[in-house]
Amino acid sequence: MKNLGFSWFFCLMIWVSLNCLVGCQKPGAVNVGAVFTFDSVIGRVAKAAMEVAISDINATPTILNGTRLNLIEADANCNAFLGSIEAYQVIEKEVVAFIGPQSSSIAHMISEIANGLQVPLVSYAATDPSLSAKQFPFFARTVQSDSYQMNAMASLVDFYGWKEVIAIYVDNDYGRNGISALNDELNRRMAKAFYKLPLPVRFTQHDIVAVLNQSRLLGPRVYIVHVDPDPGLRIFATAENLQMMSSNYVWFATDWLSATIDSFAPMNRTALSVLQGVVGLRQHIPESNQTKDFISRWRKMQQQGLVKSELNTYGLCAYDTVWTVARSIDKFINDGNNFTFSLSVKLNGSKTTQMNLEKLKVFDGGAILLDDILNTSFSGLTGPVRFNSDRNILTSGYDVINIDKMAVHIVGFWSNTFGFSVSPPETLQGTKNRHSEIEQKLGKVAWPGGKTKVPRGWVIADVERPLRIGVPYRASFVDFVTKLNGSHKIAGYCIDVFTEALKFVPYNVPYKFELFGDGQSNPNYGQLVQRVADDVSMTLVYLIPSHQNVINPPGQTSLSFIFFFYHVFDAAVGDIAIVKNRTKVVDFSQPYITTGLVIVAPIHNTKSSAWVFLKPFTADMWCMTAGGFFIIAFVIWILEHRVNDAFRGPPRRQLVTMFMFSFSTLFKTNRKETLAH
Repeated sequence: MKNLGFSWFFCLMIWVSLNCLVGCQKPGAVNVGAVFTFDSVIGRVAKAAMEVAISDINATPTILNGTRLNLIEADANCNAFLGSIEAYQVIEKEVVAFIGPQSSSIAHMISEIANGLQVPLVSYAATDPSLSAKQFPFFARTVQSDSYQMNAMASLVDFYGWKEVIAIYVDNDYGRNGISALNDELNRRMAKAFYKLPLPVRFTQHDIVAVLNQSRLLGPRVYIVHVDPDPGLRIFATAENLQMMSSNYVWFATDWLSATIDSFAPMNRTALSVLQGVVGLRQHIPESNQTKDFISRWRKMQQQGLVKSELNTYGLCAYDTVWTVARSIDKFINDGNNFTFSLSVKLNGSKTTQMNLEKLKVFDGGAILLDDILNTSFSGLTGPVRFNSDRNILTSGYDVINIDKMAVHIVGFWSNTFGFSVSPPETLQGTKNRHSEIEQKLGKVAWPGGKTKVPRGWVIADVERPLRIGVPYRASFVDFVTKLNGSHKIAGYCIDVFTEALKFVPYNVPYKFELFGDGQSNPNYGQLVQRVADDVSMTLVYLIPSHQNVINPPGQTSLSFIFFFYHVFDAAVGDIAIVKNRTKVVDFSQPYITTGLVIVAPIHNTKSSAWVFLKPFTADMWCMTAGGFFIIAFVIWILEHRVNDAFRGPPRRQLVTMFMFSFSTLFKTNRKETLAH
């Protein structure tokens, strides 16, 4: 029995040891999927950067020691449907995480797959703000969200004081949601107008011409372009052909433009000629030795023919994304977790034999790995890599770039903490927590046309209804406002003040003057003010009995019609007095003419004399005043004569005392001072 018990105990120990060995053994390889568009501005540089990152990780013994990281790539071909199919094929190979895609529309589709199979999806280029919603809990990104970028863009528009903007954007999830975020930011800054002109996803030259011609009918000349990276720069080339890159225009571009021009080879920089004066944003990359070394390494790879694309910020983000996933997998393994997959009950019960969805497995440790990704913290090529509560990377701001003379210049920086500055945000850490309006500063910008003076940013629109400005047509005091003889021009002091005030308005205000009155007599100013107070134009129809000799049936009366048009004004300009009843119905500007209230009195040419001080009062008034002195003197004498020695003595002395005391009451208080103790 003892030998039997020892045998059972020995078998149990072997079983426990084998289970521990299996549970603690590191996997030989871990698969990570990458779905993106290979042949694209971002895809070409991202593909090379991710492959370099995989090579560096597998060659570094301090991370994933003993475990090889495999990158399984699939081409989405700029199509959400094809990207979803590729994602299903990749996930059949038991990948533990997705990297990419760069398209926000494809990211929406793959995020739904990631949610169902609990596979974390980390994107380095999908910037659609709606991807941060709780609808996509397994989505994270190592690139700045467009909600952050549009904050910077709206701040840039507000920095120069423009209140009317035209946005040209691609009509997909990336474009619509980005422009929606821009609209919210502009509304916070009290923008007056925001015009949105969408382009098809695969827009043509004809589409661009149609949108630009449509925009020319509007008043604003401040454009914000938010489209996918376009190596042909077709929008700006078309705008130049339409003479819309002149000094009257302002062109802004989101970071798609910086990603495009950064990917140009040095010999292709002549294409920047169509971008003269364009201002754009570029994700700010803090300077570090690590980044400088990688850029030098990239150039050597170009010389060796290993890399064909130039490096841009999205390539750096893709490199950091692979390292983020690798560090999270390393922590996942070191914490004793296993990469296990199980069949989904919902998919296993579906009747989809043609698609073989029942073969798809759910990653059991997906939630744990996602948590490890969101808690990742290290210093990458793009700076500190950390995530916020919205699963977005904590950003370091944007560079404000200006294209001038076929060269890209950095004219300043923007961050949510410090606003605009000419110094990088990382150098301002510890100075102040919040930015103020006074400290905002950017370098000199060369605008379209080569001028450094800030453009006005608007013209008189062809389709806007001008404001109807009522002007009193007076018969007298025509220096204030009148109609010049022999012309339809309105002139005068009030008109000059009005036109000068409009120069301080940072947007276009189309208007036209309409005379009120006949010029033969002064109009009724109360009626003019009431015309401004009324909201709508009215057409009054009067019915009057006809006086023509018309035979009518018995009991019927012939009526004729008179139409009277009553037009209101949007505003009024003139010498209109501000009185109480008018202020109840309209708003007045500050007075710009003195009131001129005076007292009109006749002037008599009388000779000056020593008795001129008697002129202000009449004789009756002086007699009444003198009588008051006598009465006061007599009353005081009666009261003081019996008790005060000063009011006694000869009659002459008493009279002098009486009248002197009465006269002194005009200049002093005859009482004793009371001292407080």
